[in-house]
Amino acid sequence: MRTFMDDHFLLHNGTAVDIYESIKDLPIIDYHCHLDPKAIAENARFHNITELWLGGDHYKWRLMRHNGVPESHITGDAPDHEKFAAFCATMQDCIGNPVFHWAHLELKKYFGYDGNITAENAAEIYALCNSQIEREDFSVHSVLKKCRVEWLATTDDPADDLGYHKQIRDANAHGVPKVLPTFRPSQVLEIEKPTYAAYIKRLAEAANINITDWDSLRAALSNRLDFFAQMGGCISDHSLEPPVFDPSVTDNDAAKAMKKALAGEGLSSREIVAYKTRLLSWLGGEYYGRNWVMQLHMLVQRNNNSRMFKLLGPDTGFDCIADESFSLALARILDDMESRDALPRTILYSLNPTHDDLLATMIGNFAGRGIRGRMQWGCPWWFNDNKTGMQKHLTTLANHGMISTFIGMLTDSRSFLSYPRHEYFRRILAQQLGEWVEAGEFPRDMNRLSKIAGDIAYYNVKNFF
Repeated sequence: MRTFMDDHFLLHNGTAVDIYESIKDLPIIDYHCHLDPKAIAENARFHNITELWLGGDHYKWRLMRHNGVPESHITGDAPDHEKFAAFCATMQDCIGNPVFHWAHLELKKYFGYDGNITAENAAEIYALCNSQIEREDFSVHSVLKKCRVEWLATTDDPADDLGYHKQIRDANAHGVPKVLPTFRPSQVLEIEKPTYAAYIKRLAEAANINITDWDSLRAALSNRLDFFAQMGGCISDHSLEPPVFDPSVTDNDAAKAMKKALAGEGLSSREIVAYKTRLLSWLGGEYYGRNWVMQLHMLVQRNNNSRMFKLLGPDTGFDCIADESFSLALARILDDMESRDALPRTILYSLNPTHDDLLATMIGNFAGRGIRGRMQWGCPWWFNDNKTGMQKHLTTLANHGMISTFIGMLTDSRSFLSYPRHEYFRRILAQQLGEWVEAGEFPRDMNRLSKIAGDIAYYNVKNFF
């Protein structure tokens, strides 16, 4: 019987071990996350392990709710040591859950703790972690350096002044990992929401352009794209819930819809789709012209618990996988841009794993133009970034394309301790490649295998951006 989380954790044959050894120390590029730029700019320190580990982490909150932990000990005002004890009491029974593995990897990586997370060990773990957190050299920057983070990309609104990104950029000479802003224009696309008109005013102030119509909206967005580029930005991100596209609509249709929305008038479904169709089409061309990468995240069903949404707001653990058809709309979005020679390098994500084969084959429709890995099916995301999801992702991608062009893992996390997820992925990657070799399905050429694994773990994403 194997020892829990030994050096060969998740590696079950000699080839897998050799492959992992060849990639384990490569730097990390985290091209999509939700870390706080303010905390990075100010090299934040933390009061204790509860703040650092449980603050804002809805993965852990959901598990604690499953275990019957009262909200006072999750997001409420219970003492921090009691919240931590409640988490440990939950974790001890989470067999098969990725958070169980991640939590142990994080304790080992950052605090040197090799024991098990249990209710009985909670006080010991709490004291050990806090003794190290209290040290002057334990900070956001030290955490990022410890995992060899080369650069990361945060998620930012077009109206953001990116002041903290400027501070980070100015501090780069002191060894701070590079932090890129990501242009996420969700609010400008959400024309159907009652907050739309107020947001357009905020965007106008940021761009110093009076937004009154379709043309001035695009001028303001172009202004902000230029600003993001000046700050190092080269990535956009869209949450399409779900994708919509009507090839029959025109810019004039979008302009009329926008005028009605700014006046506070209600919109028909066709008017909403017209606006979103034309704006996303235009934005794709802007990304292409700037040589940016476009990310499309799809099929999230958000804020399902209205009572808890009123109490806690968004991103607190009440979202789930959506189940809607979107293949034709997505193909039309990509084809619209491709037909105008304006399709940027693109990463597609769906939260619904039933769409794995769809996306793995969709990227093949728009691959080519002499660009290796031009179209990407992004890594297993959110509810899918577990052992099963990663294994399925790798095998499905290999079945339908070239796994060797895949750009690998990201954290999509709000936690500064989440970087061992890259180790988790690299171990699963090494094991999958090793299985194919040990089964006689690929030659045991370690130079070739190490290159494939190294490309997926680091070099492909480095070159992609």
